[in-house]
Amino acid sequence: MAPAAEILQSLRRCVGNEHVLDSDLDRFGYSYDSSFVPLVPPHRPDLVVRPRTAEQVSAVMAIAHRHGIPVTPRGAATGRTGGSVPLRGGIALALDRMNSILELDEANLTVTAEPGVRTSDLYDHCAARGLFYPPDPASWKFCTLGGNVAENAGGMRTVKYGVTRNYVMGLQVVLADGTVLETGGKAIKNVTGYDLTSLFTGSEGTLGIITRVLLRLIAMPKARTVARILFASLDDGCATVQRLLQEGVVPSIAEIMDHLCLEAVARHRKLDLPQAARACVLIEVDGEDAAALAAQTARIRAVAAGCGSLEFKEARDQAEVDDLWAVRRSLSQALIGLAPDRLGEDISVPRGAFPEVVRRIEAISQRHGLLIPIFGHAGDGNLHPGVLCDLAAPGEAERVERVVSEIFDAALALGGTLTGEHGVGITKRPYLARALGETGVAALRAVKGALDPKGLLNPGKMW
Repeated sequence: MAPAAEILQSLRRCVGNEHVLDSDLDRFGYSYDSSFVPLVPPHRPDLVVRPRTAEQVSAVMAIAHRHGIPVTPRGAATGRTGGSVPLRGGIALALDRMNSILELDEANLTVTAEPGVRTSDLYDHCAARGLFYPPDPASWKFCTLGGNVAENAGGMRTVKYGVTRNYVMGLQVVLADGTVLETGGKAIKNVTGYDLTSLFTGSEGTLGIITRVLLRLIAMPKARTVARILFASLDDGCATVQRLLQEGVVPSIAEIMDHLCLEAVARHRKLDLPQAARACVLIEVDGEDAAALAAQTARIRAVAAGCGSLEFKEARDQAEVDDLWAVRRSLSQALIGLAPDRLGEDISVPRGAFPEVVRRIEAISQRHGLLIPIFGHAGDGNLHPGVLCDLAAPGEAERVERVVSEIFDAALALGGTLTGEHGVGITKRPYLARALGETGVAALRAVKGALDPKGLLNPGKMW
């Protein structure tokens, strides 16, 4: 390997002196993400490199490949499984300067952007032209497109509109050796060769560095409304969502919260809710006009009543829309006061198994004596159980680990998966073989070995 000073000088020639950071303070700022710190402690990179162009990314990767330097790509660091934590040191490759929206092609309903563009900024840019980019991860005001693609981010609108993968039509990717690869394109039908676009979507930065994204858009819905429905049980809420989908009423959002979540939010926001309420479903519908919304809302009200709803409240104006959604948006803050620590998990099951996996998680909670509030996307089977705990207490960390393991077992036993939108990263890698089997893991390793034979890209993630 060349002397460290020579490598440092080469990197500075690539991106500029001011964009190669090596002070202790700078390196600490790139040592962690939004993961649960007790599970993912900080790891400082040796250097932080902030390129502005794909050409600069290519040059940096060529240097790293030549000298065997690990590279951890990083966007806004909003990930929850340690995906952008540089476990092996090396280079933290921060892509936040690559933040331009390059083209809005209204004729082909596509938008092309760099990986550092914030998701909400892209949404606003397209909405100004009457076009709609649906994926809306919870951190969408801060998270960036490169991370969305790398994690195949979802969000609340998945039930009707799908996840990030459903909108990625093409990518520019810098491979481990600095080679630049172009995948996909604007053609709607394309079965030429392997689907490399889908391969890199959800690859968590382990196969290549995403430097440009081509996304599909649709027409913006002209009208939306929201309803909050209270039930005596979570089963009744799930049954309502299931029956609506079976009858062809597809909400744009269908969120559910269990009684622990509901009680926490009621205290936090000083809401006066019926004592019998043990679950809350928030449903958003969209359409062409007020008449279409009225028809959908009437059907939702009838189905909910048939499933035993206790209360049905529809927003009459934007202020009430915001007020109803505040129940969901304030949930994380409301849960903070229930315990010193909260480990938020992410599992996904077939929609029909949603009530059963909740029952199994409740049994796990009772067996281990830990509260586990549950909320999630009822329309697509993605749950976020949050284990409330006090990690300062003796033996608590081990107890939490057992609880999480049993939650994963429950999801897998019902035909589900370890993660619906947060990715594997660091925190779920011990369970990968349990989910995919040894043959599945071997297939993934073969792909990794073909594209990154030196194992330099985001090392320590998944494997």
